[in-house]
Amino acid sequence: MSNAAAPSGYRAVENLIARYAELVDDGDFAGVGELLADATFVGSGEPVRGPEAIERMLREALIVYPDGTPRTHHVTSNVAIEVDEQAGTADARSYVTVLQALPELPLQAIAAGRYRDRFERRDGRWRFVERHVRMRLVGDVSRHLRRTTA
Repeated sequence: MSNAAAPSGYRAVENLIARYAELVDDGDFAGVGELLADATFVGSGEPVRGPEAIERMLREALIVYPDGTPRTHHVTSNVAIEVDEQAGTADARSYVTVLQALPELPLQAIAAGRYRDRFERRDGRWRFVERHVRMRLVGDVSRHLRRTTA
């Protein structure tokens, strides 16, 4: 098998989960929209679907600093992935811890919660079809969120 072979469903899903964190931390909200183009995003508000709507939601919710990023680092852990290669579907559960640091804010965890994701393989490519975000522990998000929701 060559190195150019498509990754297994497990590895492809793991890579998608990691890519989401990278894009958010880079402030690439259009990239997040594209990554979740076929997905429904369920967070603290109404479910959001479509790349433009997901990008808009992030731009409206997150504070972006002069370096173009939210000054965060998403750590995804306890990743459990179940793949049905024959059906071309997968489910994943993971923990997320959001760290933030600014010149006036020491590095600290500002939120922790869980992701529940669903994926499908279409046209030979794995993609998100649903991302549920549930933050269970919330610290000082005053420098991260433009608004907080109850």
